[in-house]
Amino acid sequence: MNLMYQTKRLELKILPDTAAPQVLKFHLDNQEIFEEYETDRPLQFYTENFQKKLLQCEYNMAVKQKAIRFWVFEKGMTEKVMGTVSFQHINRGYYQSCELGYKFDHRCWGRGYAKESISRGIRVMFEELKLHRIEASVLPENTASGKLLRGLGFELEGVKKQSVRLHGVWRDHELYALLSGPDTSRQDSGL
Repeated sequence: MNLMYQTKRLELKILPDTAAPQVLKFHLDNQEIFEEYETDRPLQFYTENFQKKLLQCEYNMAVKQKAIRFWVFEKGMTEKVMGTVSFQHINRGYYQSCELGYKFDHRCWGRGYAKESISRGIRVMFEELKLHRIEASVLPENTASGKLLRGLGFELEGVKKQSVRLHGVWRDHELYALLSGPDTSRQDSGL
């Protein structure tokens, strides 16, 4: 597995801890939107030091192939983070599976960047890491994410009842899944 991949328009990178200022700016610029869909963050989350430690942890997890987070940039524009695509909870053995997560700067929505970068990440998971299944959980009211996943070939498998505690309330999530196979590569429109 490489530390950087490209599509027609984008670069996906596993970042070193020196990128903490860029990552922090990405989170601060989108804090209100992201916090609506994510678990509560500790106060120190919005500090450069905390982001530096997270990037160190992410790098170590990627080396061990336990979790992989790609930070997304426009080609040749590596000073500004556009988004992130992550593959968490990589299970080997009988499972060969992981969980997909993603978020993009609100100013990048509607341009196909999420689909393009997730498609490339899926190829890495299926072709290089030889995983068989990728899952994604989405709040039912997040219709844009559901549409994105279906466009990538994911199928809705059902609802995970009260699966995540968000802002003090247990919330249901729709469970989507994509299996490796010969028709998986058709989703990779960004190369």
